[in-house]
Amino acid sequence: MNSSAAIGPHAPPSDPPDTRQRRPHLHYLDNLRVTMILVVVLHHAVQAYGPTDWWYFRGDQQSDTLATMSAVVGAFQMSLLFFVAAYLVPGSVDRKGGWGFARGRLRRLGLPFLVGSATIIPALTYTYYVQYRGYPPTSFGRYYLDVFLGFGPQPADWTGPIWPDLQFGHLWFIQNLLAFSLLYLACRGVAGLARRLRGHRRRGPVPADWLTRVPGHRALLAFTVALAVAAFLVRIRYPLDEWVPLFEFIQAEPARLVQYTAFFTAGVLAYRHDWLTRLPRRTGYTWLAVGLALAAGLFVTGTDTAYFAPGGASLASAGWTLVEATLCVALTVGLLTLFRDLFAGHNRLSRAMAGSSYTIYIIHLPVVVALQFAFAHAGLPVLATFAIVAALAMVASIAAAIPIRRLPVLREIL
Repeated sequence: MNSSAAIGPHAPPSDPPDTRQRRPHLHYLDNLRVTMILVVVLHHAVQAYGPTDWWYFRGDQQSDTLATMSAVVGAFQMSLLFFVAAYLVPGSVDRKGGWGFARGRLRRLGLPFLVGSATIIPALTYTYYVQYRGYPPTSFGRYYLDVFLGFGPQPADWTGPIWPDLQFGHLWFIQNLLAFSLLYLACRGVAGLARRLRGHRRRGPVPADWLTRVPGHRALLAFTVALAVAAFLVRIRYPLDEWVPLFEFIQAEPARLVQYTAFFTAGVLAYRHDWLTRLPRRTGYTWLAVGLALAAGLFVTGTDTAYFAPGGASLASAGWTLVEATLCVALTVGLLTLFRDLFAGHNRLSRAMAGSSYTIYIIHLPVVVALQFAFAHAGLPVLATFAIVAALAMVASIAAAIPIRRLPVLREIL
């Protein structure tokens, strides 16, 4: 997650290591990643006041505007984070080699995921259990064994969303990113083996013309339509916000897994073929305008489309899937262009935030939920409550993450 550690010497895989040259550090990607992680904080802050899906805190204040905000932000935020993370992967593999990269990913992604899943998440689900389940009081230890891990019997009136309470919360992103990174490494190894079997030991494959060209309007439009069609086919069976355990362990939302896979792949290709540097401003800003106009239209209509048509073989589901895919592609391309052109600067604070962005992501959720409980009875209008919770959560998460990340042991991991 830390681009200072992930962006490094780069060259085509066929080049010997000692001839690889270092690419310049892309501070705008640092700034974009920090911004998107703060958008994730914003998105989790809005969960208690807009959408109707399950959340750790149940508020009695709801807003259609905030529901629409959740739908718009949810359409693109994680796909853009997968793209940025993937952009940093090939250079890291080039520099460290396959085994070095795998060890680093397991340490930096695997360890925080396991520790967070065993501490942060059960603390949040225990709070929900105590506040909303209506069962007799129980200790955290008993809850952890019987309910979170599922060693006890399932209550007859259990209301879900799953049994046992075992889940990974927001750490699903770290788990999925680890899986994507290792899958990329495996694909790279298979491709290298295939080249050796064909006898091309010193010459890499010649990329297809459509890969080396910077995607233009036609390519982006085709990508959007293909993404929408594939996602719609998945959503016939798996609607939005339905999570399944892939291989009995990986927590995934199939309705958006197509997006995440496509954008991770696009991030790898963008690095290899230098798409971000060569993307024309006109193309980027045109798609940014499309994304902003579409988002504004959703706010104006005041329709919570995402939750009105979460899935199924219906025209409404197909329409929302196309809207979501368009938002995702347009805002991703547009924001990458905008930050490249206007937000490439850096200072001491921005570098500290960039270095701590991974830590911000890990620790922000309990901060958000604690603030939602703290302001539950403040008597403020719902928009004011949301704004205060979101602002305080961002500030508190940043303030806590920077010193945490500087601790000697954690610095090597976070």
